[in-house]
Amino acid sequence: MVIPYVRGFFKYRSLLIEFVERDIKTRYRRSILGLLWTLLNPLLTMTVMTVVFSTLFRSNIENFPVYILSGYTIYNFFSESTNSAMNSVIGGSSLIKKVYIPKYLFPLSKVLSTVVNLIASFIALLLVMLFTKTTVTANVLLIIFPMLYLFLFSLGIGMILSSLALFFRDIIHLYGVLLTLWMYLTPLFYPLEILPAWTKVIVQINPLTSIIEYTRLITLYGAIPPLELNLICMIPGVISCAFGLWIFYNTQDKFILHM
Repeated sequence: MVIPYVRGFFKYRSLLIEFVERDIKTRYRRSILGLLWTLLNPLLTMTVMTVVFSTLFRSNIENFPVYILSGYTIYNFFSESTNSAMNSVIGGSSLIKKVYIPKYLFPLSKVLSTVVNLIASFIALLLVMLFTKTTVTANVLLIIFPMLYLFLFSLGIGMILSSLALFFRDIIHLYGVLLTLWMYLTPLFYPLEILPAWTKVIVQINPLTSIIEYTRLITLYGAIPPLELNLICMIPGVISCAFGLWIFYNTQDKFILHM
């Protein structure tokens, strides 16, 4: 199952690049600031959330702006990439009906194009760290690892959603509600210590929680995350990606009947 995807990836890699470039250009078409919004958006969001939540949680959280932006960056990428991937096959239906294109290129291109925003958000995070006089060490380069784990997890979920949304269109509407719930079950603006025991267990099971913890260890404390935390972050990503690929592979032949 994997070999055809690998061969198709190399054969159609130029088309994948075209899809990614198209998505980026379309996103900022007719925008005065263009790509600069990828940097401004997380900074403005961080400012608003800091003002709103600092009076509630600031006393318990050190360096609240970096704390909240490191969590928001992770969650925002997951939310944006999976939402885009979910609608990718439906959006590409007119092209799929005309010529043969490996269908997995559609959700993959959406997630890859969102990586541009993720990189810009981490640049914004670095600027906030410098502004708040947070100690920046060479360990910040380890940020590539949570980015990779997040990419794998988001791609897997995106491929599952893109398959299911074609058969059950209600998922497109329900997923927005699920994302809202997912946001509150992710420690973006609150510490785990304030949660009741049963709620803390649910939040800790959330794969995004461990990725955010990994990111905060690097950015807030300049620490090297332990091997155990790497495994905790990596395993859900690998499982999600493998399961998403399996679901997509076994349903793609029926896509044309539901477009």
